[in-house]
Parts: sequence; C-alpha cells; structure tokens
Amino acid sequence: MPRLPATDLAAGMARNWWVLLLRGIVAIVFAVLTWMQPAISLAALVLVFGIYVLADGILGIWAAFSGRQEHRHWWVLLLWGLVSVAVGVLTFINPGITGLVLLMYIAAWAVITGVLQIVAAIRLRKEIQGEWLMGLSGLLSIVFGGLLVARPGAGALAVAWIIAAYAFIFGVLLVMLAFKVRKLNG
Repeated sequence: MPRLPATDLAAGMARNWWVLLLRGIVAIVFAVLTWMQPAISLAALVLVFGIYVLADGILGIWAAFSGRQEHRHWWVLLLWGLVSVAVGVLTFINPGITGLVLLMYIAAWAVITGVLQIVAAIRLRKEIQGEWLMGLSGLLSIVFGGLLVARPGAGALAVAWIIAAYAFIFGVLLVMLAFKVRKLNG
C-alpha cells in the first residue's frame, strides 16, 4: 500500500515517536510493579489521592481567606476548600469508599480515552501503517472501563490485577505503535 503524505497529526506523532515509546514503557513498568505488590499499589493510590485532596483543600481555604478583601465571591473558594478537606478526611477514615470512587474515575477515563484513540486511529488509517494498534488499544480501554463499571465489587486486589493487565497490554501496543510511526520520519 503506497503511503500518502502525512498530515500534521501523523507528522507530529512521527516526530515524537519516542513519547509513545516512553508512555508504553512506563505503562509496562507500572503493570509489573502492580503485579508484584497489588495491595500496596491500591493503598498507595488511595493515600496519594487523600494527601492531594487534603492539601488542595487547605490551600483553597487559605487562598479564600487571604483574598476575601479583593474578591466578593471568596466564599466559593472557601466552599471548594472545605469540600476538599472533607473528602480528604473521609479518604483517611474510609479508604474503601475512596477506592471505589477512584475506580469509577479510572473507568470513566479508560472509556473516554478509548473512544478518542479509536477516533484518532480512524483518522490515521490512510496515513500510517499499524493504525489498528491504536484502535485496538482504544477498544481495550473501552472494554476495561466497562468491566470496571460492571463489576466494581469484584475485590480491590482483583481490580489491581486487571489494571496491571490493562496497563501491560496497553504499554506493549504503544511500544509497537511507536516503532511503526518512527518509520514515518525517514
């Protein structure tokens, strides 16, 4: 099949093929670490989220009080900060619920990015060879997100293994795609 001239998207991917490669490698390393220590991976994810939300809330409250003289809607920032602090505290009090909510965020992220990857693959189908890898990784993301929504109570460790398997396959597909688009450079 003769190659057509690359569009801006294909040319940009070719110039930055190493970013795809790096993303793939990071996903593979994440998968292996999660398989080795699934309980620690989930606990760390929830802990990092709790710390972030708590710090964000404290900084929001501080910003609200320090700017209350200049802004008449300072109370919105205060409310945001108070909600963030409350969610941070609840994360540490009941990490299981936080884990379930994070699971739903991950599911939504996987479905949305999967759809966008399929759209990009369709757009690139006449410009590069191997675009099916991007489409397949998008389909994998959608299936993964759907499984997380359908079976959220399957168990935190099982979910960690599913996340690791997804990340590994996704990483391998990105590595393969990186070397395909690298060929567009020269």
